[in-house]
Amino acid sequence: MLIIGIAGGTGSGKTTVVNKIISSLPAGEVAVLPQDSYYRDSSHIPPEDRQKINFDEPASIEWPLLVEQLQMLKDGKTIEMPTYSYLTCTRQPETVRVEPRDVVIVEGILVLTDPVLRDMMDVKVFVDADADERLIRVIARDCVERGRTPMMVLNRYQEVLKPMHELYIEPSKRTADIIVPQGGNNIVAINLLTDYIKSKLKGGAANGQ
Repeated sequence: MLIIGIAGGTGSGKTTVVNKIISSLPAGEVAVLPQDSYYRDSSHIPPEDRQKINFDEPASIEWPLLVEQLQMLKDGKTIEMPTYSYLTCTRQPETVRVEPRDVVIVEGILVLTDPVLRDMMDVKVFVDADADERLIRVIARDCVERGRTPMMVLNRYQEVLKPMHELYIEPSKRTADIIVPQGGNNIVAINLLTDYIKSKLKGGAANGQ
């Protein structure tokens, strides 16, 4: 099993990179564990206070559960991955069954900040993009998917996203093995990454792994 961590700022194009990796490999060969699925449950917090939750700091993630489930996949066991609703800021009763695959991608803005999780990764990738490009994508996404107004997104960017990016996400770039500049638009870098993954998989098969 090849475990790949893909981090980068909000709106950097991580999902695009993940989808291009998946499409370049045989169907069913990749399992994805999104960091967003492991946000801590906030159902005990009054609904009016949930919008104040800082989703961009490591403390918002239940890292032990993510590490435990990744280890289970590594051990050949099927997991029940949690689901999370951004609209209600709560963990949902439904889970998603994830089976072990040759490639497991752990994706999210903070996945390179946790040292235990980072040590489990065979390849660490940081998707980089200019701040203004990321902001445009975040406005478009949050207004459609998360019920926010453009002004709400801009305020959150100034108060939370930008300082958290500078404090946690940007420094984690130093731990990456591969940096993909220009986000999901960098076809050359993504092709090099997918070629590397394919070569590692072939090497593992040749060695009987």
